[in-house]
Amino acid sequence: MRDTRESRLLLVLLVAVAFALITVDIRGGEDSPVDGARQGAATVFGPIEDGMSAAVDPVGNAVSAIRDSGERHDRLAELEKENAALEAKLGSDDRNRSRLAQLDKMLKIAGRGQYGIKGAEVIAIGAAQGFSWTVTIDIGANDGIKRDMTVLNGDGLVGRVTTVGPNTATVLLASDPDFTVGTRMEASDELGFASGQGDRPLRVELLNGKAEIKKGDRLVTFGSQADKPFVPGVPVGVVSRVDPSGGDLTRTLYVTPYVSFTKLDIVGVVVEAPKQDPRDTVLPDKPRPTPTPTVTVTATPSAEAPVDGQIPPEQEQ
Repeated sequence: MRDTRESRLLLVLLVAVAFALITVDIRGGEDSPVDGARQGAATVFGPIEDGMSAAVDPVGNAVSAIRDSGERHDRLAELEKENAALEAKLGSDDRNRSRLAQLDKMLKIAGRGQYGIKGAEVIAIGAAQGFSWTVTIDIGANDGIKRDMTVLNGDGLVGRVTTVGPNTATVLLASDPDFTVGTRMEASDELGFASGQGDRPLRVELLNGKAEIKKGDRLVTFGSQADKPFVPGVPVGVVSRVDPSGGDLTRTLYVTPYVSFTKLDIVGVVVEAPKQDPRDTVLPDKPRPTPTPTVTVTATPSAEAPVDGQIPPEQEQ
């Protein structure tokens, strides 16, 4: 429509009519003269509005759901990240507590045996070649480590150093079939040689074939000349079985080692031997036997039993 005088007059007229209708409608309230027209318009256009609302609302709801879902997903991801960090921290704390406990236990053994040790961490398992039972520790020649030094932990004998690098060293474990160490029985002082058998108990050959040995007896290292490769008094293990068919020259024992060779973490290399043989002082305290409960049975006299030597009436003739 072109902007002419007639169009401007028409626009002013329409605006005036609209204001007049609004004024009449407001003043009329519920009895408004335009109420019928409004209801008619609602009847005509209501279904169209409902259809449009039905068509638009799902889209709006979907958009809102997607927006809320995104917010929930972001929050969930944030919570999962926080939980993972917390679990990592707790795991780290648990490991640190475990390692501190291992270190404390090892220092107590070193103190009782008067061993000068240098602590180390196991950083690798197994050798580059072959199938020997070995571990690699994170200290070497730069730390004063030399070949044929005794290695122990908080439980007892771990092995001996076989190869030394500038910053690492290889330890042959006592469970290795090529490993042999001189042993001494607690109290009886019977001597023997223990050899590794992989994941099976150590095999010990006692020099005295008639030695009186029983299950539960304990062994320590006998020590080597000049304390290399073994210092004396390091706990080795507990007798788990005695071979009954031993010969007259030697006697075979099977010993469960104190050390769990598949769970090594913190170890100590003995860099200074004790001035005196600690004998059995480094062995752990023996477990106390579990007391056997005592049951006392008290007899309850029967109602028909005679009292004070009286004869029951049925027995009187």
